[in-house]
Amino acid sequence: MKWKVAAVFSSFLLLLSLMILALYIGFFGRGFGFRRFDSATVVTQIRQLNQLVTVRYTIQRVVGLTEEKQPLGEESLLLMVEGEALAGVDLAGVKPADATYDGHIFTISLPPARILNVFIDEKQTKVWDHHVTWWTPWVPYDPEMEHRARLSALDDVRSAALKMGILDNAQRNAQAAIRDFLRAVHVDAQFKTRNVD
Repeated sequence: MKWKVAAVFSSFLLLLSLMILALYIGFFGRGFGFRRFDSATVVTQIRQLNQLVTVRYTIQRVVGLTEEKQPLGEESLLLMVEGEALAGVDLAGVKPADATYDGHIFTISLPPARILNVFIDEKQTKVWDHHVTWWTPWVPYDPEMEHRARLSALDDVRSAALKMGILDNAQRNAQAAIRDFLRAVHVDAQFKTRNVD
């Protein structure tokens, strides 16, 4: 099977940078000075980012299905699929207890990265071949076979993304984005990853 992966980071990081800049100007620009910096306030701002998508993988797969027919013969289908896997960190669940600030370093415990969505690009997906055994032409096509092939393709895209390290990339990118946010107020950051509840 052939598959191609393109990790697209720049658009997400650009969008995130703009959001962080807006938060910084809107919040810190209204008299919230360095001396009044506290972890609870920063956590509130971080939580507003909700499900932060930090990495996208585009994966091409070829999915083949073959099923036996009754009383004789078989039906086969070959589907060429382009799918996308989006991963990131759900920041809405970060609580004030997950963060501390000692006056110099902001330490935050982030949820582990996870795959937030997997979907098929219908414009780039097509049936390459679909037929029943040539010597049993009376065997009808299964109208649900293509649907099952698409579900199988979604599983393949998810598995491929996981094997290629999408979660590690998503976690690193989330940490980098929050670190950049804190550097805007001259605070260093370090991170811990929470266990899955």
